[in-house]
Amino acid sequence: MTSQASSAGSATGTPTRVHLIYPHGDHISTPDAIGRQLGQRLEARYEVVYHDWSDRDVIPPDPGDILLGHPHPDPNTVFRRSIQLEGWRRRIMMAPFNHADLRQVAFAGPLLLNCDLFLAITGPYWFGTLADSRCSHWRPKMIHLDLAIDRNDYPPLKASFGSPGKRQVVYVGHTYGYKNTPYLSQIAARVPEVEFTWIGSGTREIRGLTALGQVDFASLAGKALIAEFDFLLTVGKADANPTTILEAMAWGLIPVCTPTSGYQGIPSIPNVPLGDAATAAAVVRGLVSADESELLEMQTNNWRLLDERYTWDRFAAQVVAAIESTDSPSLLPASLGRRLEFAFCERTAPYGRAGRLVAKADRRWRRLRSAAVARIAGSPRQK
Repeated sequence: MTSQASSAGSATGTPTRVHLIYPHGDHISTPDAIGRQLGQRLEARYEVVYHDWSDRDVIPPDPGDILLGHPHPDPNTVFRRSIQLEGWRRRIMMAPFNHADLRQVAFAGPLLLNCDLFLAITGPYWFGTLADSRCSHWRPKMIHLDLAIDRNDYPPLKASFGSPGKRQVVYVGHTYGYKNTPYLSQIAARVPEVEFTWIGSGTREIRGLTALGQVDFASLAGKALIAEFDFLLTVGKADANPTTILEAMAWGLIPVCTPTSGYQGIPSIPNVPLGDAATAAAVVRGLVSADESELLEMQTNNWRLLDERYTWDRFAAQVVAAIESTDSPSLLPASLGRRLEFAFCERTAPYGRAGRLVAKADRRWRRLRSAAVARIAGSPRQK
């Protein structure tokens, strides 16, 4: 997609232009919702120029310009090429983060040397354990950024829960390794009296879960379907903060997750342990049998959290604060062993290779589409 500038002017005393590098399409789901919702709010203060994260341009900065965005695994893409240039007023990285799987984040390490700040879109578990992680040397540059949703896109759907013992559990998502879906099968096998359903797609089955495939939750049929469930269960082992948890909260389902799905210490988002199917099954069994009044209280608390904490206005305010800040701390020293570990993960990450393949396919599609448009435009009109 061609870079596109908003028509909004900048406020007095603020940088003239923000180059926002993030998916920003019309989808209500992330990552497009992040770029679109943030961009709309930044336009109230700045001129905003939108770029796709897979673009391969280099952006030459004008005085006062801000570089803000998501680095692509492909080293030849726009954020990674542009961040190396001198002349930016601020260079801010903004991307999902977890520290369990270095293959997801190691490529960002060298970029941080040229970043003023790193806005880490992540759950409280990952930021709360950062100091004891292999990414602890990044800590001075990092700011915790909570994800958000627009509640107008995800209206309340549940006014009541199923009767105790007959409630239903759903998993919404794919089967990538970090989603840890075999663990879902282990939990389901220990609670045979509970119906577990899977909405989504993947390259493998999830045993013990009834697969419904992809569902359009914007449709009336999709809304009616999701309202049949009582709990969303997700058990990622290296998942920053899946949006499905916030979506489930908005619909009125109770989300249940491993701490390594990002959320921990929030009573209305119950946790199940990682790697202990028996205990996880006991948690599920307790929720399925709980008094409805307990679930309704959790539902109410989750709606309050969405209104107070997980909002795009709060998200954008944190980004604006980073833009207006002058902070640019240095990274902490890292041992030789840690540097070697990061280098190894950067070079062997399947996410990096996959990202490069996706970018290559996207570029080829754009060339073919442009060529087709040119041929149509240049051909004589048919009579």
